[in-house]
Amino acid sequence: MTQKIYYDSAYTREWHTTITGRMDKEDGIYVTLAETAFYPHGGGQPCDLGRIGGIQVLDVNIEDGDVWHKLERAPEQNEVNCELKWDRRFDHMQQHTGQHLLSAITLKLVDAMTLSFHLGADHATIDVEAPELSVDQLTTIEQEVNRQIYRNARISSSWVTAEEAARLPLVKQPSVTEDIRIVEIEGVEYNACGGTHVSATGEIGIIKLLKTEKVKSSTRIYFKCGTRALNEFTATQNVLNSISVILKTSKDELVERIEKMELEQKQLQTELNTVKTTNDTYYAEELLAAREGLVIAQIFEDKSLKEMQSLATKLTAEHEGLVLFASISEAKVVLAQNGQPPEWACGPFFKGNLGAYQGKGGGSEKMAQAGFASSEDALAFYEFTREQLGHH
Repeated sequence: MTQKIYYDSAYTREWHTTITGRMDKEDGIYVTLAETAFYPHGGGQPCDLGRIGGIQVLDVNIEDGDVWHKLERAPEQNEVNCELKWDRRFDHMQQHTGQHLLSAITLKLVDAMTLSFHLGADHATIDVEAPELSVDQLTTIEQEVNRQIYRNARISSSWVTAEEAARLPLVKQPSVTEDIRIVEIEGVEYNACGGTHVSATGEIGIIKLLKTEKVKSSTRIYFKCGTRALNEFTATQNVLNSISVILKTSKDELVERIEKMELEQKQLQTELNTVKTTNDTYYAEELLAAREGLVIAQIFEDKSLKEMQSLATKLTAEHEGLVLFASISEAKVVLAQNGQPPEWACGPFFKGNLGAYQGKGGGSEKMAQAGFASSEDALAFYEFTREQLGHH
């Protein structure tokens, strides 16, 4: 069975050992080592990566007590030097220890037990047993976890029996009855855990809560610790600085400036809609005057689907016939009618003919619309429809 160095020393980065087993699987080559500091997947924590004998480690899993390392290729020697990808390992140590601290403080302050933990490549999450958490509660939790970080409390691990574990104030009793590993954050909590952790809370650096979302009857808290939190702050600061430069205002006045811009945008949009309505009225009169028979057909260079629908609605309100529009820029076609015979119900007509032109859409008897893969397909369907309308 593999000796698991990561239990006794999470800070081991390099070591020399012997390959004790090899296995060729469908997805690659796997080896076991006499001793390994490579942490396998487990407990919500991803595995470590690095090199064994200079060969890239692609994945690490544990089976029946043995740690199997998936390698890029088969090693030639049995005696190998091993090296962890330390930045990844220390990041995982910061996030995992931060999770322990966050879970303990959330339980203490708002009586919300942690139900699950996930450590992703970008952020970490815990799901806690609370339907919701207020802004004030989250602020209090964040301030307290960071106060515990500044306290730099010692973090240690030990192996205990089931009887010894039962006497400890554990948040949750472990399901296993032997080889129980306890992680203690001095003055905060005891927790049964097999993951890798920093040696003192100060090494977590900082915990920043990002957001929450409701998951069934619980709340999911997104957070980042240490270097991830610093990188998040740097990225946010860069965005704020860029926006400040673009808007020529200080960061303190950004919200006020954006609210003012939003109000101005709404006012401009209202004015624009009024102008469009007036233009549509004049344009509708021109189209009605130029119509031949019961069909009004027009191709537009850049009208949006919404604009074509609005104009078609205006026309059919005054014209007992058919309106056919196409937009080249959007590759869309609109057909509308008012008072035509049933065989010219727009939706069914589109449904029966769109497939031949790679179009997708539909609608009611009075109006239908469709989008196409290209403007050529849209125009082809437009011409086909116009020809069909002409026959009747």
